[in-house]
Amino acid sequence: MRRVVVTGLGALTPIGNNISDFWKNLKDGVSGAGPITKFDANKFRTQFACELKDFDPKEHFHVKELRQYDPFTLYALHAVTEAIDSGNIDFDNLNRNRIGVIWGSGNGGIQTFQNQILEYGEGDGTPRFTPYFIPRILVDIAAGVISIKYGLRGVNFCPVSACATSNTAIIESFNHIKWDKADMIITGGSEAAINEATIGGFGSARALSTQNDSPETASRPFDINRDGFVMGEGAGAIVLEEYEHAKKRGADIYAEVVGGGMTADAYHLTGTHPEGEGAVLGMQEAMREAKIQPEDIDYINMHATSTPVGDISELKAVERVFGKRSDLCISATKSMTGHLLGAAGAVEGIASILALKEGFIPPTINTTAIEPDFVDNYNFPLGKGLKKDLSYAMSNTFGFGGHIASVIFKKFVE
Repeated sequence: MRRVVVTGLGALTPIGNNISDFWKNLKDGVSGAGPITKFDANKFRTQFACELKDFDPKEHFHVKELRQYDPFTLYALHAVTEAIDSGNIDFDNLNRNRIGVIWGSGNGGIQTFQNQILEYGEGDGTPRFTPYFIPRILVDIAAGVISIKYGLRGVNFCPVSACATSNTAIIESFNHIKWDKADMIITGGSEAAINEATIGGFGSARALSTQNDSPETASRPFDINRDGFVMGEGAGAIVLEEYEHAKKRGADIYAEVVGGGMTADAYHLTGTHPEGEGAVLGMQEAMREAKIQPEDIDYINMHATSTPVGDISELKAVERVFGKRSDLCISATKSMTGHLLGAAGAVEGIASILALKEGFIPPTINTTAIEPDFVDNYNFPLGKGLKKDLSYAMSNTFGFGGHIASVIFKKFVE
């Protein structure tokens, strides 16, 4: 079977606008949360989020690109540029017909959609929509724009599975390379959803934390006092490549992808199964494909959004699959980045890849009182990361609609 390896990484996150800064702040336990600056949130139940810092698209893109693309596409392009650079990829020396893009987003151009509808509603009824309105809002457009920019003519599409989207994209990319339908695929996800529509919508669903007096400590996965997730934004880009193809061009390899599981809770529109039924099946399927046993997994980057119901169901699922294992390390990097929705899996996949490569598990911050039924079951690095040699890491994502996507990365060995 064709091996699939990781040869490039790019990140644009609330705790770092590149891989180096993101990883340093992740290791140091830095929170990306703060009061919302993108709009006046004073009348909203939740008035904070994990926004990007010191990132002005005008400094990175041409005026034409700013006019044509929604922020979620701009975020994607920024992260992809870094991933291509980090992978030392020269497309002129490669077969572009065998290079694809599978890129995800949960909401697409929701900022553009909101702005244009509000402008129409506040006007005199005369439609003044930009001709770029439709392409700007399409969820698949970032994948198309990436392929157009680099002339990549291989497989190109956008899977959508809510907050499981970019893990789904990673698994689809893994599969296409494994099936010999591509030699290299740029994958990941991007989201630009910190606006009135999403903060209001998730807020009315009681999904967001309302700890307005202490935003930086609001995301507290597994904690008995958690009250909801913190919205994040940004992008994560991963270059997946067939091993022999990567070896031939002398690429540096970060890690190997060895398994993916996509299943469903088949339970509720927005809530996870109380016993983690779909999560159990997803993790088991990923391990079956990787041909490993539960005891082989050293680290799980949990979906763990900090919602009262979701965290418990995931912990129950982990217990059903792995039993009680004090040597199994578990952390939730959403405690620092917030929840990047459709981009979460890519960003957390990058964290898992770097954890394997550097032998370091990033911490869960803000959490002080773990759910008592699970506190002694696993190794939870709280507040401070943990140095540990790792062989296999699992990254979990779950989405509204009951979507489950679990990916397993392996420390690269020739």
